[in-house]
Amino acid sequence: MTATSIPIYATFTPLQRTLVLITVSTCTALYALTLTVVNVVLPQLQGAFSATPDQIAWVVTLNIVATAVVTPATGWLVSRFGQRNVMIWAVGGFAASSLLCALADTLGALLFYRVLQGGFGAPTVPLSQAILLAAYPREQRAKAQGFFGMAVVIGPAVGPVLGGYLAEEYNWRYVFLFIVPLALVALSAVLVVVRDSGREHKPRLDWTGFLTLSVALTAMQLIMDRGERLDWLESVEIVSLILLMCVSFYMFVAHTVTHDNPFISPSLFLDRNYNLGLLVVFAYGMLNFTPIVLLPALLQDLKGYPDALIGQLLAMRGAGLVVGFFIAGRMGRFDPRVGLMLGLGLIGASGVALTSIEFNMPVHVLAWTGIVQGIGCGIMWVPLTIVTFATLPERLLPQGSAIFHLLRNFGTSIFVSLSVMLVVRTAKLNYSDMTEYVNPYNEILKLPGVLGAWNPDSVRGLAAIGGEIDRQARMIGYGNAFLLYTVAAFAIIPLLLLIRVRQR
Repeated sequence: MTATSIPIYATFTPLQRTLVLITVSTCTALYALTLTVVNVVLPQLQGAFSATPDQIAWVVTLNIVATAVVTPATGWLVSRFGQRNVMIWAVGGFAASSLLCALADTLGALLFYRVLQGGFGAPTVPLSQAILLAAYPREQRAKAQGFFGMAVVIGPAVGPVLGGYLAEEYNWRYVFLFIVPLALVALSAVLVVVRDSGREHKPRLDWTGFLTLSVALTAMQLIMDRGERLDWLESVEIVSLILLMCVSFYMFVAHTVTHDNPFISPSLFLDRNYNLGLLVVFAYGMLNFTPIVLLPALLQDLKGYPDALIGQLLAMRGAGLVVGFFIAGRMGRFDPRVGLMLGLGLIGASGVALTSIEFNMPVHVLAWTGIVQGIGCGIMWVPLTIVTFATLPERLLPQGSAIFHLLRNFGTSIFVSLSVMLVVRTAKLNYSDMTEYVNPYNEILKLPGVLGAWNPDSVRGLAAIGGEIDRQARMIGYGNAFLLYTVAAFAIIPLLLLIRVRQR
């Protein structure tokens, strides 16, 4: 056997593989944490910079846009500079930009540093997965992906809890500051264990493909993030962004199929399992983070739960994720479609429980719902990554992993926006329907034992009735959103039957 025919994983010892796994998982967890940890300190940031809610929302939006633009470029960056150099610059730049975010004195400076944080951190997740897949032989990837998967999805899960604690005990600057020493430790590990590979001889960047895709992704992210706030198609800005997105994406597709060396290789999409994996990971992104966004607002505004209790309920989901990844690591001998179906089934079951959520639902029911949903997401992740990359050539792993995680992030953005829109719109419709029953001809409103303080003959009584109708209408809206969540989970299961499993 010649030296060139030896697979990359054969050059690693078991200890070296373990160090690679720990290193890339740490880098991924730190970056994934920043995607949600800032959300809980937005009110503090608004007060600190005397900004409007719309202005302060850019702290989250611009970071996500930078991530969306840079993530697809990971494959080209690796080809041009090599895995080691890209990882060093990504982690080092992420640490530096996090420190700058903590030291920002103006909103403009913070927004600029958040763009840098998203841009530098974006390559870490797909590049970490590509490094991991190359370091482990096929039969050992299930356990490695189980550990790595915890870093991908548990980081955003614990982000709101950790951010809330730091903001309450100290201030918003510590949300960024605590990341810096951990990122420096991760950078030291990268310098020691990550090898240089994947570099090609002067690869050329397809600027047309890169720019058109970047514009399309930026427009799509802005539409998803600002659509509900600007009332969707009633806004000239949203309509303009939709037109820009469609034109840019059309130009990107037309250029890709006609160019000799396009920005994203069309050969990626000749692999059947990879294409199905992209569809499933898009759905996974939809299902994984939506409850994290919907439940805190529901529990705080409608049920009056304190922040500490909400954090504990979200932590139950994190505990379920750990259990799910442990189970997935033990299921490597089974058909991966079994794990995918089991995971989607558990996620759908948790959605069924949440569709009947009401004001008197006990806390332990919400806790168990979170645990079941976490177990389902954990079980699903490992077979999903194995199936997606099982038949993909190693030279396409960096680019394939970048598209994989890009679609996961967009699945989250799109479905969260749709869910919030469904909550708001259906709540308005139900409020309008229920207020029709508050009239002098409703016999129930003449019964003092039924009304209590809800006296329609006084201004205070009418305000109390209106407040209660609003609570009930919003709860119905959340139930509708969780119904959509449940339907989405079960609708993906038939697609799994199309996956081809390579025989041993």
